[in-house]
Amino acid sequence: MEAADQFHVGLVVDDVAAAAAELTAVSGYEWCEEIGAPAHVVLPAGETVLDLRSTYSMSVPRIELVRSVPGTLWQAADSGVHHLGYWSDDVGADSEELARRGHVREALGVRPDGTAHWAFHRGPTGLRVELVTRALRPVLERYWATGRKPS
Repeated sequence: MEAADQFHVGLVVDDVAAAAAELTAVSGYEWCEEIGAPAHVVLPAGETVLDLRSTYSMSVPRIELVRSVPGTLWQAADSGVHHLGYWSDDVGADSEELARRGHVREALGVRPDGTAHWAFHRGPTGLRVELVTRALRPVLERYWATGRKPS
């Protein structure tokens, strides 16, 4: 992980539309359509499928608003920032490296073939990091440019 790979700040909120409207009113942010779907997730308690939904700002610096999922790490908090998102060329290897450095893996998103394509880790000081496969970058860049869901 390198500082230059950091590409968004994630906020978990109960009401995505209200949070987006507030950030638009206060800072002039423009927003993409909400994206998401049921996702196969490996949590410390085991594997599950969660309906993960979010929207990204079209404006930079990039903000991701994540719809809260009660009972998971995706819960709204009064502290504001939920995570810092970083591109990763190898989510599995980078996730293992973070774990070796004392950052507990909280969740791992896996493709049907078992390949990791995103991961969440929480560090000793409380900082949460999301690793996202760089293979998604072209798709997300089109999404950010148009504001429309990737097809």
